[in-house]
Amino acid sequence: MDISALYLKIQSQLDHQLPFVVYRKSGEKKINSFLQNDNHLYNVNGYDTSGFVFAPFDSNGKTILIPTDKSSCYSAVIPSEHKGQNQNQSLFVHNDHKAKKNHIKLVEEGIEAIANDSFKKVVLSRKEEITFSGKDYLMVFRQLIDNYPNAFVYCWHHPAIGTWLGATPETLVTIKEDQFFTMALAGTQPYVDSLEVHWGSKEREEQAMVTNFVLNELSSNVNSIEKSNTYTYKAGTLLHLRTDIKGFLKNKNSNVEDIIKVLHPTPAVCGLPKKPAKSFILKNELYDRKYYTGFLGELYINHKGKTESNLYVNLRCMEMSSGKAILYVGGGITKDSISEKEWEETVRKTETMKKVLH
Repeated sequence: MDISALYLKIQSQLDHQLPFVVYRKSGEKKINSFLQNDNHLYNVNGYDTSGFVFAPFDSNGKTILIPTDKSSCYSAVIPSEHKGQNQNQSLFVHNDHKAKKNHIKLVEEGIEAIANDSFKKVVLSRKEEITFSGKDYLMVFRQLIDNYPNAFVYCWHHPAIGTWLGATPETLVTIKEDQFFTMALAGTQPYVDSLEVHWGSKEREEQAMVTNFVLNELSSNVNSIEKSNTYTYKAGTLLHLRTDIKGFLKNKNSNVEDIIKVLHPTPAVCGLPKKPAKSFILKNELYDRKYYTGFLGELYINHKGKTESNLYVNLRCMEMSSGKAILYVGGGITKDSISEKEWEETVRKTETMKKVLH
């Protein structure tokens, strides 16, 4: 299908308040979509149905499915001249003095809890509301595609939930028959073209925590597992430390749910050990993450005669609501964290996302 025709179909879904998701995988030149044929809210029960899943950070929230058998699925090649355009819309950033004070206080509470041996790492986040008069969500999606060639970029809409857009650099898991792929991603610094990249001990230790967690948690579900060397990975205007992990599952028909339960939420979005870190987050962040740091993606999709699932951690995302763009950002806190620098990291992350709204 021609990409213009696909965008028209998606706009029609929006106009008629019908659920849809449109997305582009990392490094690909093709856009895929699920356009649901009714406005029913389908919840996931057991992860045994084909479709596109959209799951929250907290498992007590609603995990939504756009089912394959209730949708029309289209794809289109992205033409070389495909470009998002500047929105030229009013963008008002709310005063952030209070937000800075609150986030620094939260980070210091996290550092204190680590010093008291409550956990080794915790990921603490915040949201930032921006008044955004633009209504062309597909143009924002196109901007994300242009700005984040190495990310999983999406626009997801359900009239009962809302509209979310994002460009996540992190794969939760890819499963193709009995093969799997995942990654350990941690550490953040701005990309500066002329400078040699240097990572401090805090970032390297944090990344090693995430890698070891993934290897240990998957060990009982796999026949073999191997990891790459850790390397610097560019996501938009930011750099991260990344280790790729792949192998073979014990059972060719392993339920994706088993792997999700092991990995989600990862230390990259929650902390270590998982249970006390998550408890601290739910008690102290004082806001609902909703689908930020949840996961999303294809579930049991037939591709060239083989079934595969491709799930991603919902990072670098925003929720569009009543003339507002709500940006969600966070960072990993360890014993070596400095609260002021952690605040600055969240600011860098919001700045990269604000560019697609200008």
